[in-house]
Amino acid sequence: MAMTQTLIQESLSLPPLENGDRLTRLEFEARYERMPHLKKAELIEGVVYMGSPLRIEQHGEPHADIMGWLSVYKAFTPNLQLGDNSTVILDEENEPQPDALLRIKKGGQSTINQNGYVEGSPEFIAEIAASTVSIDLHDKKRAYQRDRVQEYLVWRFYDKKIDWFRLKEGKYTQLQPNAKGIVKSEIYPGLWLDVPALLSGNMAKVLEVLQTGIATEEHREFVEKLSKQ
Repeated sequence: MAMTQTLIQESLSLPPLENGDRLTRLEFEARYERMPHLKKAELIEGVVYMGSPLRIEQHGEPHADIMGWLSVYKAFTPNLQLGDNSTVILDEENEPQPDALLRIKKGGQSTINQNGYVEGSPEFIAEIAASTVSIDLHDKKRAYQRDRVQEYLVWRFYDKKIDWFRLKEGKYTQLQPNAKGIVKSEIYPGLWLDVPALLSGNMAKVLEVLQTGIATEEHREFVEKLSKQ
């Protein structure tokens, strides 16, 4: 009984999370769990980052467009799981909540732990970077690279740029668009992105190009492979 009371007292004495706190993952989780009102906090390279209010044009709408694009791909590709701001336990110093993730459910790099969180590295992560661009392209990119996230997409809203990185020999290299401005995933066959169309808000064109990718033989073979896992 005395030990139980001690644990309760220690839990109640935990300070709230603050931007810039340097914590272990277990310390971060303990404090985060005691702040149910908090919608988003991330641990990146041992440092706490807490989200500020999000503007619809700079984040909300771009986020929705990326989720719409990925949702259509998932609808035609079995054995995939799409996450929106889902907690990912990467390692002892990194527990991000990426804007979007796409993981292979059975036979992929990550699992779902007993608490319902993604543990390990999803194959694909996307971040909408407005005020967070310095984090997304530095500390977070470094963590994703080290923990073997196979592809990492960053939408730099203010720069009107899409950076799509592919992990090769332990380092991220940037995927290049073809002459039409289309970037093609190397781990998810058929996941094609018309970058100019996305940046201009032309989602009809974005989805038209995606459907072209989904109709390829490479995607059909990928679907067959995933169906057998």
